[in-house]
Amino acid sequence: MSRTTFDLDALRSFVTGMELGSFAKASERLGRSTSAVSAQLKKLEDQAGTAIFRKAGRGLMLTEAGEVMLGYARRLIDLNDEAASAVRDVELEGWVRLGLQEDFGEMVLPQVLGRFARAHPKVKIEARITRSQELAERVMAGNLDLALAWDNGAAPPNSDPVADVQLRWIGPANVDIADWHVSPLPLVSLEAPCLLRTIATERLDRADRPWRLAFSSPSLAGIWAAVAAGLGLTIRTDIGLPPTVKALSSDTTGLPVLPKIGLRLHRKDAEADPVTQRLAYILLQAARAALPGNQGQARLRSVA
Repeated sequence: MSRTTFDLDALRSFVTGMELGSFAKASERLGRSTSAVSAQLKKLEDQAGTAIFRKAGRGLMLTEAGEVMLGYARRLIDLNDEAASAVRDVELEGWVRLGLQEDFGEMVLPQVLGRFARAHPKVKIEARITRSQELAERVMAGNLDLALAWDNGAAPPNSDPVADVQLRWIGPANVDIADWHVSPLPLVSLEAPCLLRTIATERLDRADRPWRLAFSSPSLAGIWAAVAAGLGLTIRTDIGLPPTVKALSSDTTGLPVLPKIGLRLHRKDAEADPVTQRLAYILLQAARAALPGNQGQARLRSVA
């Protein structure tokens, strides 16, 4: 049986297109024509011996084989890049300023810092954990080099979509869902302005469901404590939920169905320095691994 050797350039185009949600954008990022990227993807399918894309409306989505391929492609590219750096004995130096949502602080930050520090011990990282609006503003002001934040509706320069993540009603782990058929519904939220608080109240208003603000906090830790104590419900994603709370189903609670929320990676510069580029790559890998189910497999909005 002959062995298959996948084309690393084709794998890189594949991964970049999935990360950006568009192979047209991938061609720009990689400095290739859209026709060249299309040819690479066709070559990749030929090498795989099976379809890795399927039509979904006016776009494309990954097949089951494509999802498997994407995971291996990321690992192969990462190993290739690490090997190239090791062989050339290039040691990155400098420092980079990173911003993260609180949701990703405990789950993503430790592994990002650990992996990056082991590979590049001479680089210093300054991390800031705060809310999405502040993160985007700090990147635009030049006070952060990278930030992973929820999409607040604006699309600042040098900002790329990472994934669309389902929002959930979150309640205490040890309280029966029947207890939330109360009126007005008690809400737990971050202090205003809060993007998720706005989404929750708008959905409740549309459903003519009375609500009251039962508790507000400046931190996510305060939110989890209040929800666990049974003071009310909040909305969040499945990412980083502590064991004291749980996601509730709109079908069983009668609560309004919630939308998905976009996750974006903000960069200070369109062409980042090697230190920032490397950290951004590791950050995206860790963030996607933290996403529940296959929510990290973004649908391609446009294709080459």
